[in-house]
Amino acid sequence: MATDAVLPAHARPVDLMPGCALPGTPLADALPGINACVHCGFCLQACPTYLNLEDENDSPRGRIFLMRSLLEGTVRPDDPSVQQHIDQCLGCRACEPVCPSGVPYGQLLEATRATLREYEPVPFIARLILFVFAREWLLRPVMFLSRFLAATPIPTLLSGIKGRLGFAMAMLASTGRSIERSRYAPVTRGERGNVATLRGCVMDGLFNETNRATRRVLQVNGYGIVAAKGQGCCGALHAHAGDLETARSLARRNIAAFDRSGAEFIVVNAAGCGAIMKEYGHLLKDDGQWHERAVSMSARVRDVSELLAAAGPREGGPLPIKVTYDAPCHLQHAQRVTQAPLSVLAAIPGLELVPLHDSDQCCGSAGIYNLIEPETSDAVLAPKLANIRATLAPWVATGNPGCLMQIGAGLIRAEISARAIHPVDLLDASYAAFGQ
Repeated sequence: MATDAVLPAHARPVDLMPGCALPGTPLADALPGINACVHCGFCLQACPTYLNLEDENDSPRGRIFLMRSLLEGTVRPDDPSVQQHIDQCLGCRACEPVCPSGVPYGQLLEATRATLREYEPVPFIARLILFVFAREWLLRPVMFLSRFLAATPIPTLLSGIKGRLGFAMAMLASTGRSIERSRYAPVTRGERGNVATLRGCVMDGLFNETNRATRRVLQVNGYGIVAAKGQGCCGALHAHAGDLETARSLARRNIAAFDRSGAEFIVVNAAGCGAIMKEYGHLLKDDGQWHERAVSMSARVRDVSELLAAAGPREGGPLPIKVTYDAPCHLQHAQRVTQAPLSVLAAIPGLELVPLHDSDQCCGSAGIYNLIEPETSDAVLAPKLANIRATLAPWVATGNPGCLMQIGAGLIRAEISARAIHPVDLLDASYAAFGQ
């Protein structure tokens, strides 16, 4: 690696700070978190890229060393190898729960990517996806066309093609493989208070039935539903890619929308969205006008499984199926929600829950990572599929759209008959069987 740092064109000599090669950058602001790392190595066995790539530079400890080296000027921010090791991080945050020093690795990764964007733009496909997701007038027709395509045999027919196109088609094909259920009209008095739900982008576009199921099961369990008009993309994909300014803009929009709703809780059924929304306070920490509002809103964000578990949840009708549960990274590692989804599944009579080996390991989806780093994503997904196959369970429950599509696509391409499904859909089917 080269050793002399190169500042972006807009930087002036007066901006330089003694001892820091990248002053005034998001990475420089993250120095306290970097300093918290004692390089103990507990993170190594928790990191899927380290386990699969067997390179210390592709471990949390190694990447933090690279972050420090960037600030010290001993490696260049335009060095391709630095970009490679940072890009190959899934951002699954599995390192955080095992870290004895409490290093906020997810925040460090976002700060690093935001800084490196000045030197090397993200790949075109990533820029295109982020551009579309930040603009609802573009996102809606894209999701409509995706939903229309998913309803045809085309994605299934093309799912066997090698490469990104085949996997993307398999992802689309997987969205139409949900559980059969009858419709019912839940009656609620809202005795547990009013909540607003995040529609989401992919959830609203490709898993709208799960969104409707979310509202129904909340009503069955005593929560009233209020609208949050004006809400939009949560900004998670942008933050993870280092586009912090767009993420902040989207966060402000959602804060305003959910504040207007007057809801006691904001319910999210997508783990990645819930994780970023619970961290809006950090995202807007330097915004004097919005920081307190962000902290207040974040405190009201709950994964749907958290509220359902708080309510019991109510037992439904019998659903005699075998299910294995895969924990979404941003639910288990970022939000530290582990038992609530299991409580949701336990409320379903007749459901047999089969343990999944290494259920805490990432599936390789990581937002748009599977489209940007397909080879590493496939390597991470492979052991997950083998473990699912070993359970012989026909259903894999997981609470995040990226995981649903990643695992669902992997199952199709590996010719495993199991299907991926959101836990809420299973509870909803149980309530439908009970005639709620």
